[in-house]
Parts: sequence; structure tokens; C-alpha cells
Amino acid sequence: MSCPFFDCLSPVRWVRVAGACALTLLLGSGAWAQDAATLTQITQSWIDNSLHSGAAAQLPLRMEVEVGELDPRLRLTACARVEPYLPAGSRLWGRTRLGLRCAEGASRWNVFLPVTVKAFGPAWVLTGNVASGAVLTQADATETEIDWAADYSSVVADPALWVGQVAARPLQAGQALRQSMVRAPKLFQAGAQVRVSAQGVGYAVSTGGQALSAGSAGQTVRVRMDNGKVISGVVDENGTIAVNL
Repeated sequence: MSCPFFDCLSPVRWVRVAGACALTLLLGSGAWAQDAATLTQITQSWIDNSLHSGAAAQLPLRMEVEVGELDPRLRLTACARVEPYLPAGSRLWGRTRLGLRCAEGASRWNVFLPVTVKAFGPAWVLTGNVASGAVLTQADATETEIDWAADYSSVVADPALWVGQVAARPLQAGQALRQSMVRAPKLFQAGAQVRVSAQGVGYAVSTGGQALSAGSAGQTVRVRMDNGKVISGVVDENGTIAVNL
């Protein structure tokens, strides 16, 4: 059957599992003693299939999976069909867990097995400390391989997406650049006079106004016009507020 395991957006965006789509493994009709080794094998097979059949296989990542152990005190009854599944709200990324439930057996059981998924790929690592608010340059980082799944925040693998950005907080040498660490520089502060460009059907007007908050490229901000009216628009790369009327 076909299962949409991954919603893979781009190398800069993180990989995530969409939904809990179960891969059913048929283990024969006879009774058999359930043991941890068998469940680990089922889990490994399910994860391998998920990682290599979805869109994640197209990313420049080298995947490694570590399957943990169940509580040794568990005594599970025989089961003819075990269904692995990803619990709601979980994803096959970093430290997570996989559910295993007995779908055909004298006793229906449900257990969770700890799993660690590592995804090694290219990233930019800081060569020195960077102060909060400092503008990042190409010289601030060097390219190397890291585990993308070590943190949920997206890796910023393309230098064009972080060079010229500013540090969102103090950054330390050795940290890989991730989306949460950088932000666009402020083009103006709250109270500054800004240019407003308004467009409508068949006309375009350019006028001035006062920004009610600081603004960066791509942000939506509110502006008070000379007549006192407050409007909202998107900041372009030049600091102009674009408004569609």
C-alpha cells in the first residue's frame, strides 16, 4: 500500500512525517512467542522502508537509525499480526518512539519502542562566537557534515539564506546555523518615517507614513498615514511598505 510518510519541503526545511500511516507485517497464522528481538526487527524494517521510500530519500542526507529496547519485564502474548505506527504528533526525526500494536492475537497489546533517527548532511558551522544582532558574513562559518536531526530547527544549508542576516541571539563557535538562529536585519525602527506604496486596480500611489513597529524585509507592519488612518503592508528589501488596496 502507499503511505505519505514524508512532507519534504526543501533542503533548508526540516523533514517531517505527516500522519501515522501503519505498515502491516504478516507474521504467519501459527502461534509464536513474542520477544523483544522480533519486535526490534519489525521496527527496523518499518523504519527502513519509510526512510527509503519517501521524498526524504531525495535529500542530501545519510540516514542512520538506532532502535532502543523495550522494558525487559514485558511479557507479550503471541500475535499473528503486528502493526508499527507513528504516534500522533510524533515524527521520524531525532529521538522519538514508534508504536507497536497487536492487531491479531488472543490479547491485544500496545507498546512503544524508543528510536533515534540521525540524518547526516552538509551544513555551515560557526568558526567563532557571534554577538546577538551582529551581521553574519561568509567568513563566520565553514561547511561540514552534521546531524540535521540533532535539533528540530531547520538547518540553513544555503549560504544565500544566512549571509547578510543577523544573529537572533548570542551564537557560539561550533554551532551549526539553523533557521531559529538568524533573522532579517531591521530596515527601520518604530516611529520612523517610511515610504508607503499603495496599488489598486489601474493606479499606484506613493506617499509617506509613520511605522508603528520596527520592520524587516518580508514582515507585515502597521503604518499611520498623515490623515491618521492606520494601514498594514509588507516591507520590501528597500524598506518600502507595499500595500494592496
